[in-house]
Amino acid sequence: MLNEKLKDFNIILASASPRRHAFFKTMNLDFEIQLKPIDEVYPKHLKGKEITDYLAKLKAEAFKANLKSKDILVTSDTIVWLNDKAIEKPKDEADAFRMIKSLSNTTHEVMTSICFTQPHKQHVLNTTTKVTFKALTDDEIWYYVNTYKPLDKAGAYGIQEWIGAIGITRIEGSYNNVVGLPTHLLYETLNAIAQGN
Repeated sequence: MLNEKLKDFNIILASASPRRHAFFKTMNLDFEIQLKPIDEVYPKHLKGKEITDYLAKLKAEAFKANLKSKDILVTSDTIVWLNDKAIEKPKDEADAFRMIKSLSNTTHEVMTSICFTQPHKQHVLNTTTKVTFKALTDDEIWYYVNTYKPLDKAGAYGIQEWIGAIGITRIEGSYNNVVGLPTHLLYETLNAIAQGN
């Protein structure tokens, strides 16, 4: 349906995330993947969604000069936000354990920004989902870290994996956002672009 409306456009997803790739396929979108290395550093005064907005736009910068008239470049960034600071991807298993331990028996926020870049315009949207974990035991955390190796995930966990099934007691907002992409925002925005808005 949406793919038919976008048939004159070329959608480029600049992400190595297999979860984001899967969402694009689930939505029946024709797209290509292009990757360029980027140093994901942001000014320290930024907070919450300011960080993801900044990084989503930063990821688009490397592509801007080469975009053709019908290209739509999609870049995205996700952080876990707890106690007024960003929890990013863990450096190793011990770091992953520490991160999940900090999320245990509390509520955190998952923030994602999506940036849509065309040759002459750019549009950034973001959304926040609140996620609550039960009190996790050290054994549960280590089992998850050692079995699922969540080193490529913000906050060191995947909601769609074992830890989400046994540990998450409440979620407010988009589930897909926590997996890695707020697909409702992707759909709405691509629809608007297809209609010339």
